[in-house]
Amino acid sequence: QVGALMLQQEASVDQIKMPLEILVAETQGQIGFMIESTLDEELMKKGLDKEKLFLTVLTYVKVDPKDPAFKKPTKPVGPAYPESRSGTIKTAKGWRRVVPSPKPQKIYQWREIKRLMEDNFIVIACGGGGIPVMKIEKNLEGVEAVIDKDLASAKLAEQIGADILLIATDVEKVALNFGTPEEKFLDQLTISDAKKYMREGHFPPGSMGPKIEAAIQFLKNG
Repeated sequence: QVGALMLQQEASVDQIKMPLEILVAETQGQIGFMIESTLDEELMKKGLDKEKLFLTVLTYVKVDPKDPAFKKPTKPVGPAYPESRSGTIKTAKGWRRVVPSPKPQKIYQWREIKRLMEDNFIVIACGGGGIPVMKIEKNLEGVEAVIDKDLASAKLAEQIGADILLIATDVEKVALNFGTPEEKFLDQLTISDAKKYMREGHFPPGSMGPKIEAAIQFLKNG
């Protein structure tokens, strides 16, 4: 979504440039609207629209200004191209543009989210990975970056004490040697095996890597 907004900016006749953190905030609204409207339809079909409440929360994510990701962008955004272009990396889907993706340190609205959940709300949060911010003196300032949505979700799950972290993917299962004749799908993974396979390059940064990293983080933090 944020990649599409970046393309729209570049194609604009007036060349109106919005900071990347503003584009991420826009995607939170877009994603929230799409999930809310679809969820509303499904709850009405089941006769649960009066029992279940839902709300999209604008989510700020704290990042470290010294995070090495700012010097080495790795987060794929936007469409995939069949050939290499300036500022792109090769992913499982093709060549994609990359931007900095620092690690999430804290979800600022976790208390509000937890309270809403306790009041029986279905909360939609961390859309687009959340809005990356830094604490400068007493102020929060936006950052030109995109947080990985899986790592942000794992951090929020840790902060609110979630029991389950469920990650949806475009493929049926995690695989070794993905997309090759030696491809092997995995039903279960231990943390030690997951780390081993990551070191061996089976879960690249532009595809399954952040999801595996998020799962490891979630389990290690309780």
